[in-house]
Amino acid sequence: MNLVSKYWEDYECIDSGNGEKLERWKNVILRRPDPQALWPIDQLDKTWKQPDAHYHRSNKGGGSWEFKGKVKEQWTINYRHLTFKVSPTGFKHTGIFPEQGANWDYMYDKIKNANREIRVLNLFAYTGGATMACASANASEVVHVDASKGMVNWAKENMQLSNLQDKKIRFIVDDVLKFVEREKRRGRTYHAIIMDPPSYGRGPNGEIWKIEEQLYPLIKACLDVLADEPLFFIVNSYTTGFSATVLNNLLNATVAKRHRDGVIQTGEIGLPITKTKTILPCGIYGRWESK
Repeated sequence: MNLVSKYWEDYECIDSGNGEKLERWKNVILRRPDPQALWPIDQLDKTWKQPDAHYHRSNKGGGSWEFKGKVKEQWTINYRHLTFKVSPTGFKHTGIFPEQGANWDYMYDKIKNANREIRVLNLFAYTGGATMACASANASEVVHVDASKGMVNWAKENMQLSNLQDKKIRFIVDDVLKFVEREKRRGRTYHAIIMDPPSYGRGPNGEIWKIEEQLYPLIKACLDVLADEPLFFIVNSYTTGFSATVLNNLLNATVAKRHRDGVIQTGEIGLPITKTKTILPCGIYGRWESK
C-alpha cells in the first residue's frame, strides 16, 4: 500500500522534473535536487526560474545554496497540531521530510486509540517529527535516539515549538545498536519501535553503519526490547536500490515470526505534485501492526 502525505498547508511540492523539485515551505520557494524526478519540466514555466533559494550539486560531491531572495536562516512551519523549525542545510535538507506526515498521522492515530500505556522507541530519530507525533498522542514515554548531537538539539527545539515540554521525551545521543543492547540488559521494553536508518553513517564514537550489513541485526536486536503486546514496528528507508519487498521480507523474518497476531504493510511513501496531479516517490516504508 502506497502512502501519500496530503494534509500539509504550510508545505507544497509545486512541481518536479529534470532531477529537481520545486517546493513551497510556508512562503519560501526552494528548488532542490531529487534523483527520482526523471521526467521533463515545462521549460516555459517561469516559477522554476524564480525560487528564493536553489541548491546546486557539485561535481566533487555535496553542493551549496544560491540564495536569490531574502531567506531567513530559519523559520517555522506547521503540520496539523505540530510546529517544526525549517533551515536549509549544507546537505540540501531542511530538517523536515514532509512525506513522513503520512507516517506521523498513522502513529498518532494508533497511539491515541490504543487505550493503554504505549512506550515508543524512535531510532535514527533526526529532528523528531515522529517523536513529536507520538508524544502529542499521549504516549507514556518516547525515547528519541540519534548519533548527531546537532539533530537531537534540533529535535528539542521542535518539542518546544510544539508545546510538548510536559510530555515524557528522553533525548539520547548514541549509536542506536549499542543503545538497544543496553536497554535489553536493563530489561526495558517498548510497545512501538520506529527506525529511519541511513544508507551509511557514523555513530558518535566513530561506529560505522552500513544499511545492507546492519539493518537485519538491528531489527533482530530490537525484538529483545519489543513488549509482549506490541502496537507497531515501522522501518523507513531512502536507500537507492532497496524495494519495499526488502522491508516486507525483513519484517516477516523478524517481527512477524515472533508476533504472529499482526499484519505487515509495505509500499512507497510520496508527495502530491500540485502542477501535474501526480505523485513524487520519496522512499519506502514497512510496518508490522497488531490486529
